[in-house]
Amino acid sequence: MTLDDPVLAVAPQTQPAAAASGIAPRFHCFVTGTDTEIGKTLISSAMLHALVQSGVRACGMKPVAAGAELRDGQWHNEDCDQLAAAGNVHLPQSITTPFLFKEPAAPHIAAELEGITISPVPILAAYVEINAASDAVVVEGVGGFRVPLNDVFDTADLAEQLALPVVLVVGLRLGCISHALLTVEAILARGLKLAGWVANETQADMAFADDNVIALEQRIPAPYLGRVPRLEEPSAEAAADYIDFTQLPNWPLPNAI
Repeated sequence: MTLDDPVLAVAPQTQPAAAASGIAPRFHCFVTGTDTEIGKTLISSAMLHALVQSGVRACGMKPVAAGAELRDGQWHNEDCDQLAAAGNVHLPQSITTPFLFKEPAAPHIAAELEGITISPVPILAAYVEINAASDAVVVEGVGGFRVPLNDVFDTADLAEQLALPVVLVVGLRLGCISHALLTVEAILARGLKLAGWVANETQADMAFADDNVIALEQRIPAPYLGRVPRLEEPSAEAAADYIDFTQLPNWPLPNAI
């Protein structure tokens, strides 16, 4: 066995024993997107905010992040900081983001610049630790669904090893229908459950945005959770108002919008 051999490290998606005992099932998901910079962190943070408001211990995880700045003697990544602020379980950054790189580049390039090889083992071990400390875990991917992490391992492989229900964030812009449907195909081809999708307006005045959303609703075989408009002041709380997370499997409380 090598460090890059598959290691399944997660709890099952359904938990009959917990349900039978009256204990609420644990919530977990993997958030991916149609591309980079399309709102994965905003939607992940909104989900964490809603979970905290539901009264559960919620933690965000971004296993791989590229682009960091040194503040007060510690390296910070904006996405990671947003996830930490939205959750209420606070663990060391080395656990919530096992691989944090300085250069804002594709992860395998940023890793090579620092002489590091991204391996799934530290990520899966960190996930187990986060899962043990939390009632709910939101894992945010990096970039789109198939981003290289090393020469033979990418984010789709990571999602497959985590085996979590997937939430897809579709950035509304020209070309998003094809991008979304290709990503859906890739998710389903891995045998993963597509638990739902969110439309996020990445620009102020996209032509035919409503028509694009309708076309996607007709073609994506998963619940449409909502559409987040272009927010003047983007925040987890503001975005959560536009999304019905209760359609997701094992969501803790029924508080639909």
